Amino acid sequence: TTTTMTTNAAEVSPNATWQQTEMMYGMTQIAYDDIEESELPPPPTTTTKAVKKTASAVKTPEASFAALRVDITKLMARDKDFGPTMVRLAWHSSGTYDRMTNTGGSGGGTIRFKEELAHGGNAGLDKAVKKLEPIKKRHPDISWADLIAYVGVVAIEEMGGPKLKFSYGRVDELDPSAVTPDGRLPAADKGDGPGPKTQKGLRDVFYRMGFDDRDIVALSGAHALGRCHADASGYVGPWTGTPLLFNNSYFVLLKGLKWEPNLETGKFQYKDPSGNLMMLPSDIALVKDPKFKRYVDKYADKKGGQDLFFKDFASAFERLELLGTKDLVELKA
Repeated sequence: TTTTMTTNAAEVSPNATWQQTEMMYGMTQIAYDDIEESELPPPPTTTTKAVKKTASAVKTPEASFAALRVDITKLMARDKDFGPTMVRLAWHSSGTYDRMTNTGGSGGGTIRFKEELAHGGNAGLDKAVKKLEPIKKRHPDISWADLIAYVGVVAIEEMGGPKLKFSYGRVDELDPSAVTPDGRLPAADKGDGPGPKTQKGLRDVFYRMGFDDRDIVALSGAHALGRCHADASGYVGPWTGTPLLFNNSYFVLLKGLKWEPNLETGKFQYKDPSGNLMMLPSDIALVKDPKFKRYVDKYADKKGGQDLFFKDFASAFERLELLGTKDLVELKA
């Protein structure tokens, strides 16, 4: 159970050929059971080759992604934990980018390879990728890389977050040799809790991708969603009392509650007075470092904090998903 608490978070209403043919895969840690194809509606059938050819000729990217969105939202409706994990999957797919070497990022969909899923920061995401396999099979005209990026966008929007721009045209890497080295994702603790080493660790990772302090704090706000699991990351619990709603409650709680070390967990983390909520050392680092804290204060503000957070998060997340890509086309609204 989680403690119910009031925040200033806005009330949220529950609201192909353009890619290379690829080989099939051969901001919370969720364990999933395999999804059966029978859980999804059967793919549309046609009676003649002529009808198939005509349908293919008139199918637009907008139509393809609209159909994909339907399948994603249906899966979210059946599995409430699916949305937060898809946000994490999309972020980790993009977060390997290095602007100095122009390697990594979302462009090749390499997070679907077991070699990248084995990276420490991706614990548990192998089950998330497997959950997407029936959906990918239903949408062969959409690359894995576009699919993974798009599910993050849909999940954020469907859970009450800001409207996000999305661009398609990522071409899948066919070989795991394109997987970048482990260690490019941010660490929750660099050995000194929320201290200078962890603060520097955050900057090292995000600056490498081209982000600044404001972006770091804004993107951290995705911790409003989901929870950690001991059998994946080793950390335990949700950050907020509304883990299926995208809002500014992460900042409100981070700033407003008294966070104490939790001595009962395997890994060092923090707990709120109720013991029901948690923060990672890297979360607490955002209020320990004055340059980070100024943005926490802005996003937690009762007057306009959520609107500002949504604006800054949308800007940062859209740029995040473009890392490691080229020649993309913006999807028409």
